[in-house]
Amino acid sequence: MGGTYREVLVAIDGSEESRCVLSRAASICEGGGGRLHLLHVIEPLALAYGADVPMDVSDLQASLMQQARENIDTYAAEFAVPANQVHVELGSIEKTIQDKADALGADLIVVGSHTRTGLALLLGSTARGVVPGAHCDVLAVKIARK
Repeated sequence: MGGTYREVLVAIDGSEESRCVLSRAASICEGGGGRLHLLHVIEPLALAYGADVPMDVSDLQASLMQQARENIDTYAAEFAVPANQVHVELGSIEKTIQDKADALGADLIVVGSHTRTGLALLLGSTARGVVPGAHCDVLAVKIARK
């Protein structure tokens, strides 16, 4: 490999930091002619809240998937990413990122890395969770505290 990345998978969560992470990934692709793939993973509500969710959440899950698709499509348009390179998946975040990278033959995964507390700290753990099972390089874009 000549030092350039060919298939770059960038996992975004739709937060305000997504643009920063995407911008970094896009700059990596620009120089070497790599293809940028966008991925937004939605964790199943049963996984997030326990398997014994007391109601049918399929409509809510479908609504969350639709909102995620609209959100990621906005970023895709801004960064000129073709529709066939935009993915919204349902599953465990780290495993889904790893599986999608493998399926695409990605040679780089780009994720955001937060330095905050609370929910942002949980999201920041994605970067640490992806590395051990990844079969390619992982770039954690540092998102500074505001």
